[in-house]
Amino acid sequence: MDKRWVLKDEADTEIVSKLSAELNISPVLANILVQRGITSFEEARYFFRPGELHLHDPFLMADMEKAINRIDDAITQNQKILIYGDYDVDGTTAVALVYSFFSKRYSQIEYYIPDRYKEGYGISTQGINYAAEKGFSLIIALDCGIKSVDKIAYANTLGVDFIICDHHLPGDELPAAVAILDPKRPQCNYPYKELSGCGIGFKLIQAYAQIHEIPFEEVAEYVDLVAISIACDIVHITGENRVLAHLGLQKINASPCMGVKTLMDIAGKKCDYTIADVVFTLGPRINAAGRIDDAKHAVELLIACHEEDAREKGDRINLHNVERKGHDQQITDEALSMIDNDSVLVGRKSTVVFNENWHKGVIGIVASRLTEKYYRPTVVLTQSNGHIAGSARSVLGYDLYEALCGCSDLLIQFGGHKYAAGLTMQRENIQAFADKFEEVVSTTIPDELLIQQISIDAEIALTDIDSKFFRILNQFAPFGPENMAPVFLTKNVYVSGVAGLVGGKHLKMFVMQPGSASFSCIAFNQGDLLPQLNTGVPFDICYTIEENVWREQRSVQLNIKGIKLK
Repeated sequence: MDKRWVLKDEADTEIVSKLSAELNISPVLANILVQRGITSFEEARYFFRPGELHLHDPFLMADMEKAINRIDDAITQNQKILIYGDYDVDGTTAVALVYSFFSKRYSQIEYYIPDRYKEGYGISTQGINYAAEKGFSLIIALDCGIKSVDKIAYANTLGVDFIICDHHLPGDELPAAVAILDPKRPQCNYPYKELSGCGIGFKLIQAYAQIHEIPFEEVAEYVDLVAISIACDIVHITGENRVLAHLGLQKINASPCMGVKTLMDIAGKKCDYTIADVVFTLGPRINAAGRIDDAKHAVELLIACHEEDAREKGDRINLHNVERKGHDQQITDEALSMIDNDSVLVGRKSTVVFNENWHKGVIGIVASRLTEKYYRPTVVLTQSNGHIAGSARSVLGYDLYEALCGCSDLLIQFGGHKYAAGLTMQRENIQAFADKFEEVVSTTIPDELLIQQISIDAEIALTDIDSKFFRILNQFAPFGPENMAPVFLTKNVYVSGVAGLVGGKHLKMFVMQPGSASFSCIAFNQGDLLPQLNTGVPFDICYTIEENVWREQRSVQLNIKGIKLK
């Protein structure tokens, strides 16, 4: 599929040249900094040298004092505390972090993860009943709860208090909890709004440590878990999140907690982790526990203290991940075949597919795969608990949640955000929903959004890529949403060495320009272009620049995002 190449507008030249001179960096890199909102020497120093001093005071968050006071009361009065969290990576890392910190200081504490299939997302009546029956007076809810108005009201009738630590947008009414920690809530002046659920948990233990004069090092022990949550929950890697991701990656690569180290060993990659490595190597394994079995197994691994115990838990989770991959591949193949063999589906601007036997735990992954392939808003449906459950994904720039609002009369419930959502409906509404969703999408999506876009930061020559350029570029990391790895455009390059295929479909080659060095390149899933690249004809490339590590040898590699032949 052809992609649109869009070159970003250049930033203010006066600011760029001033920053370039002050930082002694190339105008190209200074221009990218300004494009990203970094316009002064001080802001650049913060950006290039993130550290613990850049973390905000946790007591700037509304209700933090109330939360700490309620925890202190619970501990003083020997009340039982339940740490409650969602079943995804953000929720399980958050529970592991808060439970690990407090269980070292207080024994009357347990954790609870709702069952994905029996209880669903968020605070459940079953979870509240469990707390009441077992005599828990306080629940600390992580990565959920901001919209659980009715559930919290019910808990209050049973004498169970809640502290909510959430990062999702609140509804019109806030729950009647003892404390609500959520930077997105009204009247919260916390300076950074994009923390993960685990990040909110981190601010809670940071606040507790401040009040009780516990050294910051004992809080920083858990920053690897925060980095994993930031990477896998796809939150912005800006501001405080970037600081936490930077510190967390350092810990992952130097001294990860026992559970994380075990996962790294099992995955076969033991060092040099980036955000992307966390997303593709650690995240799927942690997530697989809740998709295939029970997410509490992920927490058990992440809080493990002994190597033998961690290895046993890690192997179990890895088996779940292998099973998950099997479901994922099988369902993706079936869905692709369904679309390819249906002329109506092929011609639509949206995709809706259904099979009652598909595994609910992986339909979100399948929806992402179908969106990659056909590049249009996609919903994958299966049967679950007597209803039809669905997972939806969107394309860049199109508001999926708004599209689902246009179909709400056919849905029992739905929730999510611009690019990902979940939904349930009655079985008899499947076809009506597919038609209505297509009608809404086709009348609201501009045609250009159905062509994948490559956003290019700057045009450069290969001679611009020297060791200093590469060294400074590496300091733009960690990369992720709102701070993606810069994409460069270089025109008129030639194949300078043998071009061939890796893994049957990935293009491996060397390119150069007159007067430049020869650069090793990898172009994933672009092997079909190989026959056209050996002719000595110049072509254009857009790419990111990365370090390739092969048998302990490090070299600069261009990761090709697109090739335009002349």
